[in-house]
Amino acid sequence: MNRRVGIVTGGSRGIGLAIADRLAAGGAAVVIVGRDAAALRAAKDRLVSGGCECEAVVADVGTAAGAGAMVEAAMGRFGRVDVLVNSAGEAPLAPIPDTTDDVFDRCLRSNVASVFLCTRAVWPLLQAGGGGTIVNISSLASVDPFPGFAVYGGAKAWVNTFTKAAADEGKPHGIRVFAVAPGAVETRMLRDCFPDFPAADTLAPDDVARLVEACWGPALIPSSGQTFFMRR
Repeated sequence: MNRRVGIVTGGSRGIGLAIADRLAAGGAAVVIVGRDAAALRAAKDRLVSGGCECEAVVADVGTAAGAGAMVEAAMGRFGRVDVLVNSAGEAPLAPIPDTTDDVFDRCLRSNVASVFLCTRAVWPLLQAGGGGTIVNISSLASVDPFPGFAVYGGAKAWVNTFTKAAADEGKPHGIRVFAVAPGAVETRMLRDCFPDFPAADTLAPDDVARLVEACWGPALIPSSGQTFFMRR
């Protein structure tokens, strides 16, 4: 297969699905990954109906086994990986005293461990193929968190730092790494946390996907390692 192959974690809805749409529109084969089998099936059906070659993988990418299953599925179906978008994540909203051990662990697993484990899993493939692109979905909360987002904002700040370090490490191998850090995006995640947030102040998922696409598209952004902040 000569066409580009992209993996999108959290690819069944919201920002992740908008990014998968952009990959598909550009002619790439797409692997979408998530934990909700029904949502993944619906997303795959939509992508396939538009002519995309798509594989859907039910996996928890916050675990090494899940990240490994993702790569195994991509290589088994398409034989290569060119783009990884780490879009999976959770945004628990809770004051620090009310943040339970379980909520803390889940937030770090979905926003921190998943980025590291998926990056580690695809890195040898990108290196062997002469390079590729990794885009990590961060958040404006990494620098300007709402009250109650101490853990989530801290996790996304880690993503920004990891992006810079990974870009420096990937440069000799042609591996480009970016982070895109939007503010409020009109998704279920936003509405679960802030049901009354003004719609006029939100970004659309495709607004984010368009910037993510610029990281691998024909008008390549030159400076790997950057975090791009977005707000309406």
